[in-house]
Amino acid sequence: MSQLRATKPGLLVCVAICIFVFLYLRSPDLEEAEEAPTSPEAVECGFYPDELCSALFQGKEAAPQIAKFCKNPQTTGIFAYLRTPGNCSRISQGLHFITRPLSAEEGNFSLAYIITIHKELAMFVQLLRAIYAPQNVYCIHVDEKVSKKYKTVVQSLVDCFENIFISKRQKVVHAGLTRLQADINCMKDLVQSKFQWNYVINLCGQDFPIKTNKEIIHHIRSKWNDKNITPGVIHPLNITSEASQNHPEPSPEGNVYISPNKKFKHKPPHNLKIYFGSAYYILTRKFVEFILTDIRAKDMLQWSKHILNPEQHYWVTLNQLKDAPGATPDAGWEGNIRAMKRRAEEGSVHDGCRGHYIQDTCVYGLGDLPWIIKSPSLFANKFEPSSDPLVVTCLERRHRLQTLRQAEVPVEPHWSFQQETHFNMKLTH
Repeated sequence: MSQLRATKPGLLVCVAICIFVFLYLRSPDLEEAEEAPTSPEAVECGFYPDELCSALFQGKEAAPQIAKFCKNPQTTGIFAYLRTPGNCSRISQGLHFITRPLSAEEGNFSLAYIITIHKELAMFVQLLRAIYAPQNVYCIHVDEKVSKKYKTVVQSLVDCFENIFISKRQKVVHAGLTRLQADINCMKDLVQSKFQWNYVINLCGQDFPIKTNKEIIHHIRSKWNDKNITPGVIHPLNITSEASQNHPEPSPEGNVYISPNKKFKHKPPHNLKIYFGSAYYILTRKFVEFILTDIRAKDMLQWSKHILNPEQHYWVTLNQLKDAPGATPDAGWEGNIRAMKRRAEEGSVHDGCRGHYIQDTCVYGLGDLPWIIKSPSLFANKFEPSSDPLVVTCLERRHRLQTLRQAEVPVEPHWSFQQETHFNMKLTH
């Protein structure tokens, strides 16, 4: 009994702290509290995950710690729908795919996507359904080295949509030509397909959109109408085959990006000035047709076999040619395609990685969410749901709410992930 009396004050203090933290995360006003619906789901974490996501987006310090005690969002439900191939209505509805253009503007402006994947299968489904629209077209490159089960699941999903297809498979080798060749293979398929599209955007399986389809279209039309976006700068070794020293080129923000090529084995074809930049782009259809037929592009592709990470040189270099359709010479690092946190940019572009670094690139943690949603970029990278699935879950739920609120057509029930509550209303604020 004496032991119980001794521990009782400690227990009361713990209970008081827990109640304070819970109320701190929720902090609804009285009117909201009275109107809030009850839910039996994850009672210990409130209206999970939207209540917690809202706190994370607001940057509340206690939120990441509270998240450790809440159940992780389950991705097994995604695979449950894909285990029974052929039932496409069940797959598209159960996985919340949007099945109609959400506005006349979007219906008349089709985008093509190239997505290269090799892991994180559940995240691929989350990425695909986030960017999916029936007027768009999608080419998926599945790395040849993935398991047979992985390929089967992707195929069962793709078979349900006529505007999604898988390109010729090949084994992607890090820093080699195969990454670039995978994109070109998809481009050939896209140009030959029956679908008409305005621009092509390439992604990897660890990207996720932070802007809606409508916002992406507005971004392109605002400054880049009929123009290509290939962020990058001229390479210090652009025509010097004997050079042995490489110097970093700063971006407008003062960031440093360093090419992996300290020298070129052969002189570039056609006396091309070689540029260095992002492997990711937004390209006009005419530019894609140009690079598939122009002799300079073909010869540069052959030359690219002898350099590291050729995709970081190929697109931005060809986009400098004055006769290339949609060329944007000397656009520098403009474009806002992808938000990334690099270790070398801590203190200047961002305030640190709240997840962990892999090869000097941040794999986002829960504490990075406020920074991500404030970014002007269209997409963010890098995510690994196997490390922390709630990061992508929060972004996905916020993205879908934004998408449906911008819709100019009646919203189908299966397009929504959740019912409207005062908690998820806060996700987009």
